Amino acid sequence: MTLLKPTSDSEPTALAPDPSTLSSRAVRAWTERMAVRKRRDGTYAVTTESGHTYVVDLREHSCTCPDYEIRGERCKHLRRVAIEITARRLAPPGRQRARCDVCEEVTFVPEAVEPPHLCGNCRVAPGDIVVDRETGDSLVVADVLTERADEYVIEATGKTVAEHDTNDGYPTDDVVVEVTYLGDAARNENPRRYAFPYSRLNHTEAELVG
Repeated sequence: MTLLKPTSDSEPTALAPDPSTLSSRAVRAWTERMAVRKRRDGTYAVTTESGHTYVVDLREHSCTCPDYEIRGERCKHLRRVAIEITARRLAPPGRQRARCDVCEEVTFVPEAVEPPHLCGNCRVAPGDIVVDRETGDSLVVADVLTERADEYVIEATGKTVAEHDTNDGYPTDDVVVEVTYLGDAARNENPRRYAFPYSRLNHTEAELVG
């Protein structure tokens, strides 16, 4: 029996369950050669070993194959698309597949979202409270920028974030996070922003309220 294999050493592997516990359609979904690609309209084209191509719509739980349209069964094509998404080789409808700009793990982000792309473990968002590893100060995230630490120039010094003296030792290609000091954010409507390399900030579970 041929199980799904990753497309490269860095791709996740889909581990098949015990075939004896699966229905015949599920076994075929795991073992048959199929090419699956996501289409612009959010559906998926599945091409089988025989050369036939069927369209799977996960939002409607439908497929254009005879097994679904005539018999009303959850066909191998529907199952295979689900397997590919679970293995993180394809994105679900409404989302795009990306590499996290911090840890480089595969993640899914909304289709309209521009970089930087951050996975669930690395994500910070405006309003999140973080802590400066160097000073212990509490900071409020204002924005996550597309520039890297060696690209973002601090106007007051003319240096990049990476070149700033207190950022020595942090990755020069770190994502840049703009923050405000917690006290300033609580007192002022438009507090001054400061640029930090992502790795210098410790995450917390707190958020600024009000």
